[in-house]
Amino acid sequence: MAVKLLEKSEWTKDGRKWIFYDYVKNLDGTRRKYKSKKYFTKTEALKAERDFLVSDSERFDKDRNMTFKDLYTNFYAYKEDKVKFTTLKTYRDRERYFHSLDDIKLKDFNIEHFEKWKKEINSYGFSTNNKNHLFKFFKELLNYATKWYNFNFTATYNKMTNFTNPNEMPKEMLFFTYEEFKKFISVEDDILFKTMFETLYYCGLRRGELRGLTWDNIDFKNNYLSVNKNVVATQGENQKPYILTTPKTKSSIRDIPIPKVLMNDLKALYEYSKKYYGFNDKYFVFGDSDPITNGKIRYRKNRNCKLAGVKQIRIHDFRHSCASLLINSNASINVVAKYLGHTKIDETLNTYSHLFKNQMNEIISIIDNLN
Repeated sequence: MAVKLLEKSEWTKDGRKWIFYDYVKNLDGTRRKYKSKKYFTKTEALKAERDFLVSDSERFDKDRNMTFKDLYTNFYAYKEDKVKFTTLKTYRDRERYFHSLDDIKLKDFNIEHFEKWKKEINSYGFSTNNKNHLFKFFKELLNYATKWYNFNFTATYNKMTNFTNPNEMPKEMLFFTYEEFKKFISVEDDILFKTMFETLYYCGLRRGELRGLTWDNIDFKNNYLSVNKNVVATQGENQKPYILTTPKTKSSIRDIPIPKVLMNDLKALYEYSKKYYGFNDKYFVFGDSDPITNGKIRYRKNRNCKLAGVKQIRIHDFRHSCASLLINSNASINVVAKYLGHTKIDETLNTYSHLFKNQMNEIISIIDNLN
């Protein structure tokens, strides 16, 4: 390590002109060049050099013995103020799938450890898609360790492969046809729930977007609703059982035209809700000063499916039902993507490509008719 006086052309405007530099050892034994910031005097640079030697040695010893559990803890702390609450929640949920690696030191990590982890994940019976989400996150952890702690996993990283299952049957997407939805909604006699399920079906909202709607999001004059908030459950993590966040992506912030049947019920629900003490346009459309709970939505959905004699679908499947309704009504892929708030058309195609098969057959009919 050495202290150096810089050329005058390299001095800062306020006169800092001394640095120290050296080659420091990475955790994998390789070396990298380190150059300090600039100091006013040689004495300052020498003191900074001594402090760096001590701290770098301590940091090297600590990082050298870093385990996967340490890595996960550091990764989470680093991300806390950089990602949305929902993303942090996903990180917490995924932590349990890496516990078998907790005590393994990063310097000792090898392909055998990875293959053992992969075998464990295979035992859970997840879909290939879900397993590869975990695999992608695994690589994100290793990239973080490489960037911030200078670990080198190249030898192992290049051997890591994603999950595949050529015999896996594609999972059937559940949704209500228009006829099934009419049966479902025919048994609903409460204006709040009737309007709520119509909003899910005709507007294709995500559940958090539905819960986040407030009356000032409804434009009764121009017949559209604005999606600009998302409700996220926080049980056990906050004094309130929910928090308000922005929607999933920037594209999720959107205005959706309201069909007449839904607009009529929204007007009726608005008049009904105005009777409550303290009501104002900041009240939640489906709720009051607080949004309706997930439990109430789920209970009412299950009840109606049973009464109507239709199949049970998830709340999110109402969104798929909306997509099916649009596609079967010959809406273009661009319209469907914008309506659902997808970031890219590819996302819409990948999710609903099987629903576009009918339109493909119509194209063949058009060509055949020309001939």
